[in-house]
Order: sequence, then structure tokens, then C-alpha cells
Amino acid sequence: MQGKYLITTDAWFYAPDGKQYKAAWGDVQIIEDTFLGLKTNRNSSNWFAKVGSEKKHIVIAGCQIHYAVKCEEKPNTEASEDWQADAQNGVKLYERPSSIYVAQ
Repeated sequence: MQGKYLITTDAWFYAPDGKQYKAAWGDVQIIEDTFLGLKTNRNSSNWFAKVGSEKKHIVIAGCQIHYAVKCEEKPNTEASEDWQADAQNGVKLYERPSSIYVAQ
């Protein structure tokens, strides 16, 4: 895996800006479990994806990666249109903030 990817995670995470995100975008490097100075056991993830640069990156456990989309250009991080629906009110359109952390 080389290049820039949009990595979607199974769970929300906090970034250094204090916001919650569900995806990260940037250069990806696959690293082994010993990067923290310990060896994990079979009940833990044994590989990780480092997303971003050496100065600004997030490390995501392999077991938390849901999708990896090759994406050389920075994805849209502006407010996005979204929707929700229920039987009483029908479809409601609204704008939501981006859930993509840019690690560059």
C-alpha cells in the first residue's frame, strides 16, 4: 500500500484538534505492532496503518480499518449534505460537518 488513501474506521476517534472523526486521509504506511515498544498477542491487532506525515499522523489498528480508498487528491472536507428519514416526518435534508481527519 503506497500513496494517499482515505481510510474509514469502524469507530469514531479524537484528533489533536479535539474533534471526532470516522475517517483519515493522507499518505499510508503499514507498520508492525512493535512500534509502541511491545509485541501484541493473538487477541490484538498485529499491524497498523500510519496515516499522514512524520510530523502529523494518526496510527490506526488494522482491525479498525473498514475501507481503504486510493485517493491522491484531498477529499472534500467542507460541510456535506446528509439526510435522515422516519415514518412520521419523511426525509429531512441537512448539512453536517466533515468527519474526515486530514493528516498532512
